[in-house]
Parts: sequence; C-alpha cells; structure tokens
Amino acid sequence: SVTTTDMQKKTKKVEYYNVPATTTTLCFVHLHSGFLITGKSACVDFNSYNKALGEKYAYEDAINKMWELEGYLLSNELHGAVYAD
Repeated sequence: SVTTTDMQKKTKKVEYYNVPATTTTLCFVHLHSGFLITGKSACVDFNSYNKALGEKYAYEDAINKMWELEGYLLSNELHGAVYAD
C-alpha cells in the first residue's frame, strides 16, 4: 500500500504561483525523481479570494494527481505489466 508519508518522502520541493489579476493558484510539486506534478485552484468571487486557501486547495489537487500515479505504479508492481499486441 501507499501512504501519504510515502508520497511526502518523494517530494523534493513545493512551489506556489498566483496568476496575476486572477484568483487562480498553481502548485508545483517537484519530486526527487525530477517529475513535476501540478495542481490548481480558483475562486469564483475575486473579493472572497484567500491566498492560503488557494495554496491549500492547489496542493490538494496536486496530491490527488499523485495518488493516481502511485496507484498505477503499485498496480504494476503487484500484477506486473501485461501488454497485448
């Protein structure tokens, strides 16, 4: 099984970028392998935008993508990659 701790150990660096004049926040999760996973969040109402929440939700989006990738890797390890011609 894969745990959140396993994924955190694979993370080298996390960066955030707020797109100017928008409520869009991007999260870049750099893995030790060199792979980059991106997450994003956006707020509908510009007046309700909260930078900390934007970063939190963008990070969660990136981690959700990482779960999918980790699940794929684990599935291959458990069952072996089978390819049909």
